Amino acid sequence: MIAHLAGELASTGDRWVVIDIGGVGYRVSVTQPTLQALRETGGTVRVHTHMVVRDDDIQLYGFLHASELELFRILIAVSGIGPQIAMNILSQISFEEFAMAIVGDDEKVLTRIPGIGQKSAKRLILELKEKMKKHAASGGAGRRAAEAGDAVSALISLGFSPREAQEAVDAVLPQQAHPDVQSLIRASLARLREH
Repeated sequence: MIAHLAGELASTGDRWVVIDIGGVGYRVSVTQPTLQALRETGGTVRVHTHMVVRDDDIQLYGFLHASELELFRILIAVSGIGPQIAMNILSQISFEEFAMAIVGDDEKVLTRIPGIGQKSAKRLILELKEKMKKHAASGGAGRRAAEAGDAVSALISLGFSPREAQEAVDAVLPQQAHPDVQSLIRASLARLREH
């Protein structure tokens, strides 16, 4: 199984990218937010991947953040939700909004997503409510660690050594009240420029 890809962004299309690694182009399906972020970054990129193998097809799905990959895996475990619908969900709604909709039994938020009808929304709420409650409860420390890990990965993909990246993120993390990956990367890059 391919866990992640790091290489040059060769081309992009409608919800897919090609990442060139040593002369081999890997076509990866991505969400709309990931596509935008990769287009803006350009050059060397890194994505977490999930590989789906069927009789007639092998497909790679890519995500900027480990938390997106985790949610994708949770979604495709729900009966009736395949990879394409899971990608639609991740393209239309943030992890936090999704968790709040599930925990709050908010079918209206879910049915606004293309491919999710009333029946699918009910099934998502029924099957994921307990998991989303656990995520909400453990969200603070777990999410903070995941965001820090994603920031370190991004800095490494920008050419910094793993040690430099980890030290920079560790230095700026305590100063961030509610860190997200982008703010951690910005603060870490500013710190790395100073030294």
